[in-house]
Amino acid sequence: MKKSKFIFSLVIVITISAMRSFAQIILPEVNIKASIYKYLNATDNKEMAQPVRMLEFKAATYDVKKSEFYNDDYDGYSISFYIPDGKILAAYDKNGKLLRTAEKFKNTKLPAAVRDAVSKRFPNWHISEDIYQVHYYDQKESADKSFKLLLENGDKRMKVKINEKGEFI
Repeated sequence: MKKSKFIFSLVIVITISAMRSFAQIILPEVNIKASIYKYLNATDNKEMAQPVRMLEFKAATYDVKKSEFYNDDYDGYSISFYIPDGKILAAYDKNGKLLRTAEKFKNTKLPAAVRDAVSKRFPNWHISEDIYQVHYYDQKESADKSFKLLLENGDKRMKVKINEKGEFI
């Protein structure tokens, strides 16, 4: 009986020590620059679809200096980021600072303010297609966000443009 208790205790000690060694995984270091925060704060909308937010984060954290095309002689770089539902064209200076972006995403999840504004103004219409556009400018430290929507009601179609706050343009 004492031998089985000893073996059982030994198994528990080994299991706990193995779990501790797995729990201490060190994550890689990430450097975040102030210009990244400006861009992410300007474009951030917690209600946007995950692929949109993921691609915007990729554009924000892209390091031009680590690119195979990097050369000190060039003053700027234009880099394109793609996913099946959208794309971002980002301009960087030679130091890697994000200067501006032009973004376009198709058929994304719409923010509640946009959905509510459309259903309130056009009650019998439904949104069949949408395009989300973002234009970020570092000088303004803001982003112009808009949605182009195709509304349908039976065989009738209508195009409208609306901003992220639900205001029709």
